[in-house]
Amino acid sequence: MFIVGNFIIALGRVLEVFITMLYWLVLIRAIVSWVNPDPFNSIVQFLYKMTEPFLLPFRRLLFKFGDFGFDISPIVLFLFLLFLRYFLINSIIDLGIRLK
Repeated sequence: MFIVGNFIIALGRVLEVFITMLYWLVLIRAIVSWVNPDPFNSIVQFLYKMTEPFLLPFRRLLFKFGDFGFDISPIVLFLFLLFLRYFLINSIIDLGIRLK
């Protein structure tokens, strides 16, 4: 059973790294958007391509509630990622530890 436990722990750690990377990409994108970047810059294009699939569902959901004057979807995504990191990831890792 320890093999399954180790696998689940490793899965939790990989998901944690993915969530952390996405968190930083969204943060960098939010900061870059404040300075009016060149949309043809390769770094800006990379940031948009990597974060847009995650921001778009939140943008659509928030659009139904009205216009806030500025895009708050990165803030909502931050909160969602924090929830995933502290609830889901910790639960997966705890499950793996109990199966060891």
